[in-house]
Amino acid sequence: MTHRQGFTLLEVLIAVAIISASMITLSLATMGNNLRIRKTALNNNVAVLLERKMTEVEALYREKTLDEIPEEESGDFGSEYKQYRWTLKSQKFEFPDLSSLLISQDQGEEMLLTVMKQTQEFISKSVKEVTVSVFVKTPAREIEYSVTTYFVSYDEELTLGGGGN
Repeated sequence: MTHRQGFTLLEVLIAVAIISASMITLSLATMGNNLRIRKTALNNNVAVLLERKMTEVEALYREKTLDEIPEEESGDFGSEYKQYRWTLKSQKFEFPDLSSLLISQDQGEEMLLTVMKQTQEFISKSVKEVTVSVFVKTPAREIEYSVTTYFVSYDEELTLGGGGN
């Protein structure tokens, strides 16, 4: 009776294949998790920086006139956030023309259209749209995240019809 010791070549190859497949699966899962962690950190930084910059903008221009809000501004977040930068863009708010929705066969159509046009002009003069964007440089490209707010001037007067307030 012969006693066999050791493994055959086939058994060793099967064991190596199983270990290799396990290691590849484990490394792919780890790389995927690391990618998700980096993406989550990036999104968290963007949210914090957008909130911080928008709060600064609102505090800076809250008591100023709409004309004092610059049309464009930009900057960075210092050495702590080297891959991030920000821009501010503002424009007068363009109220959509709703007159086509109001046109009907009713009497008073002309007066309604006049009031609508004056209201449109009033809102366009009284509201300024401000968009703050944060840009992130990634190895592949630069990604933009934006938040928009509206500044309202309560000092404008609305005149309707024949000059009455």
